[in-house]
Amino acid sequence: MGISNQRNNGLKQNWKCALICLGMAFATTQYGFDVSAIGTFQTMPGFLMTFGYEDPALKGGWGISTTDQQVIASFLNVGTIIGVLFITPFSRYFGRRHGIWMGTIIAFAGCATQIAANSVAGLCTGRALMGASNAFLITFSNAYIVECAPPQLRALCSAAFAITINIGTILGAVVDERTSQIMNRLSYQIPLACLFIFPTLLSIFVYFIPESPRWLVLHDRRKEAEKSLFTLRGNSLEPEFLQEELVEIIRGVEEEKSNASSLSIVDIFKGTNLRRTMLCVAVVLSRASSGVWVFLSYGTYFYQQAGVDDVFRIGIYSMTVQLVGVFVGLYCAYKIWDGRTMLLVGTGAAAVSMIGPALGATIAPNTPEAAKTFLAFNFFYVITYSGFAGSMTWPVSAEVVNSRLRVVTLSFATGVDYFFAWLTSFCSPYFINPTALGWGAKYCWIWAASNVVTFAFFWLFLPDMRGRSLEEIDELFEKKVTTRDFPTFECQSSSQAHDIALHKIEEAKAIIRHVEAGGK
Repeated sequence: MGISNQRNNGLKQNWKCALICLGMAFATTQYGFDVSAIGTFQTMPGFLMTFGYEDPALKGGWGISTTDQQVIASFLNVGTIIGVLFITPFSRYFGRRHGIWMGTIIAFAGCATQIAANSVAGLCTGRALMGASNAFLITFSNAYIVECAPPQLRALCSAAFAITINIGTILGAVVDERTSQIMNRLSYQIPLACLFIFPTLLSIFVYFIPESPRWLVLHDRRKEAEKSLFTLRGNSLEPEFLQEELVEIIRGVEEEKSNASSLSIVDIFKGTNLRRTMLCVAVVLSRASSGVWVFLSYGTYFYQQAGVDDVFRIGIYSMTVQLVGVFVGLYCAYKIWDGRTMLLVGTGAAAVSMIGPALGATIAPNTPEAAKTFLAFNFFYVITYSGFAGSMTWPVSAEVVNSRLRVVTLSFATGVDYFFAWLTSFCSPYFINPTALGWGAKYCWIWAASNVVTFAFFWLFLPDMRGRSLEEIDELFEKKVTTRDFPTFECQSSSQAHDIALHKIEEAKAIIRHVEAGGK
């Protein structure tokens, strides 16, 4: 027996909570805008005049050293890794909303530093601050959404990150197009100034929403937790089922506390948490192992080989197609498939997307046909991987870990992911550049293999958690239920919570009747 059917109501009944979660998902819009905008800066004369060197032999008359390119691109990831180190001690004392506020404060500092920078060192300092900001925003917003959304809407609400990132990338590209022809520092300072918009709006929004009820219970603030849960659920639940959910949260947190007396990163590797941490890291790391950085960082190079005249415009088309794929994926996640199936479909498609360009480059290297093959599979990739697997990494990675260690585990997984993202962006030029190994699109063979390995891992070890409350997921892992038995195992936590809630309601009714009878 699982959670009561009355708690499995839909999007219409939970519109208020869904809007709050959607607003929180906009925490990643800044990241999408930042990556998109910065990626184009290195083609802007105004940017190159400040951070590059003059060379009449180059197109546009300005260039930038390879080392500076690598440093500027990699310091965002370095900053994220550094930010992750501060999340665990911060989360001991501050809630999810405070984590978002800290991320916005760091973002303001990062934006200002980049705008004022006159050297690569100053720019990299700003990039590192933006990376640290992303670490806070990504970790705390994902934890908040998973902890607040109803079980049946958890995947849909958390997967909204994929939409907001795409919106950010499109906005960043559009702003860059409008400013790219300005022949002074304003060409890149205007897009950087636009970055102030996202943390400003987010910090205002967070002020008006309740704290995560699970975090409040974890810190013995039960009255506030009850008020928070009531605000999130609104009129979607009858009192007895609202009480059932609250009791289930309290019992789940109490059981977690009884199993550990401290909050330490070491705890994520102890007991049943080791299995949960491995799954969380694998899901988050699947973003880097999918080969997304090949298309993000080097798609322009292959577009040029394919004879695309307007590389910028084709990039906009790719982002738009990706957004369409994300909407299709969200519909499938809500109506058709569970998160595990979505990850398998997306990862399998990513493997095919890498095999196609690799075959083209192997059979007909350095030809327009091979480049066009890369272009075609790029569009296939952004529709299938981004829409299915990419969007599902957010909810699955957060729901697979328990409430007490959620932020700690997510921050650790994010750090691992960004380390490999940095490693990929740093090493890829040596594989692709004609002056080094010169593999070109044959580099995709490596990512085809990594996607096959990821697919096999998900198939063997990732369970189906669709429709389960977070406390039921805790019970499943604590009882060491096998991957294959997850969908059919009958949990007791929700049914016990329902019985306790009914008993409390009956007690309250008895007291009221006693008072109405004059205490006789």
